[in-house]
Amino acid sequence: MERTKSVWQAPFNKDAGKLADTFDGERSLKRKHGSLDKQAALLLAVQALFAVANALSGTFVPVYLWKASQSFMVIGWFTLFQHFISGVTCWLAGKWVKEGNKMNSLRTGVVLSGIFYLAVLLLGQAAKAYVIPLGIINGLASGFFWLAYNVVYFEITEPDNRDRFNGWAGLLVSGSGIIAPWISGVLITAFAGNRGYQIIFTVSLIVFAMAAVISFFLKKRKTTGAYDWSHAWRNIKDRRLPWRNVFFALMAQGLREGVFMFLVGLMVYIATTNERKLGDFTLWTSLVGLIAFWLIGRWMKREWRKQAMLVGVIMMVIVIIPLLWKLNYTTLLWFGIGTALFIPLYSIPMTSSVFDMIGQSEESALQREEYVILRELGLVLGRMLSLAIYLLVMSWTTSPQAMVWLLLGVGAAPLIGWWLMKDKLQRVS
Repeated sequence: MERTKSVWQAPFNKDAGKLADTFDGERSLKRKHGSLDKQAALLLAVQALFAVANALSGTFVPVYLWKASQSFMVIGWFTLFQHFISGVTCWLAGKWVKEGNKMNSLRTGVVLSGIFYLAVLLLGQAAKAYVIPLGIINGLASGFFWLAYNVVYFEITEPDNRDRFNGWAGLLVSGSGIIAPWISGVLITAFAGNRGYQIIFTVSLIVFAMAAVISFFLKKRKTTGAYDWSHAWRNIKDRRLPWRNVFFALMAQGLREGVFMFLVGLMVYIATTNERKLGDFTLWTSLVGLIAFWLIGRWMKREWRKQAMLVGVIMMVIVIIPLLWKLNYTTLLWFGIGTALFIPLYSIPMTSSVFDMIGQSEESALQREEYVILRELGLVLGRMLSLAIYLLVMSWTTSPQAMVWLLLGVGAAPLIGWWLMKDKLQRVS
C-alpha cells in the first residue's frame, strides 16, 4: 500500500494543516511547538476528575468486596466481567463514536461510573451477591469513557506534544492518588461500620457530576467516514501488517494490568487490616509517581523511547523480587514506590508510539476510532487472560507467596511488549 502524506508534520505545512482541520476545525495553527492548547487542558481536567472520583472509591472497592465476602474469587469474577464488558462496549460503541457524537459517549461513561458507585452504596453488604451485574455496569462505564477519551486525545494532540500530554495525564492521575485515597482511608477508619464507605461513595458521585459538567466545554468533534466493524480482526490476522505485533504488545501490557490494578491494594489491606494504611500506601506511591511522570513527560524525546522503555520494564520486574523473601507493609510500600518511579519510562513511550502509528498517514488517521478500538481490545484481552490466570491460581491456593509469584509472572509480561515494539518506538515506518 502506498504511503500517504504523514500527519506528523501537522500543523507545520499547508497540507497537514488541512488534515488537522479534519480533526478539529478550531485547532490553532499558531500553537507553540510542543505546547498544549485549551481543548487539551479541558480533556486533562475531565480525566483528572474521573481519576479523583475513582481514586476516592475505586481503590477501596476490592477491599469492600473482600470484607463482605472474604473471597478472592468474588473479586476476580467482578474484575473479569468488568474487563470483558469494557471490550465488548468499545467494539459496539465504535459506530456511535465514529459516526455520531463521541462526546456523548464520554459523558455516558462518566454517568455510568456514577451509577456504579450509587449501586454499591445502595446495596451495601449485599453487593457481594451482585458482583457480576456490578462488573457489567463498571465495564460499560469504562468502555464508553475510554473509547471516546482516547479518540479525542488523538485528535487534539500531535507527535510533538504527545509525550507532554501523557506526562501531564500521568501527573494528574498520580496527583489524584496522593490525597483522595488517603482521605478515604481516614474517613473509613474514623467511622464505625460502613459509614465511611457511604461517605466516599457519595463524594465520588459528586466528582463524577463535576466531570460531566466540564465535558460540555469540550467542542463537538467532527465525524469522518463509516465505522468498519471488522477492521481490528483484519489487522490482527495479517502477519504483514505492523499492527499485529502492536496488538500482542498491548496484550502483554494488559496481562500485567489485569492483576496489578486490584491485587496490590488488596494485599496491602490484608497485610495491615487497615484502610488508612492503604490510603497511606497510595499517597506515597502516587507522590513518587507524580514527580516521575512530571520529569519524564517533560524531558522524554522520541529518540530515547526505546532505551527508556527497556529500562522501565526491567526495573518494574526487579522491584517485585524482594517480596519473595518478605511480605509486609514495608516491603509492599517499597515495591509500590519503585513501580511508581519506573512505570512512566514504560507507559509514556508505549502510549505515545501507538498513537503516533495511528497518525502516520491520512488513511490511518481517518480510521482513528478503529485503531483506538484495536488498542483497547489488545489491553482488554490481556487483562482477561491475566484474570483467568488469577482465578486459576486462587482456586488452587490463596497463600501470600502464590500471590507474589503471580505478580512476578504477569509483571514480566511487558518485556514481551518491549520486544514487539522496539522497532516502532523511535519512529513509525
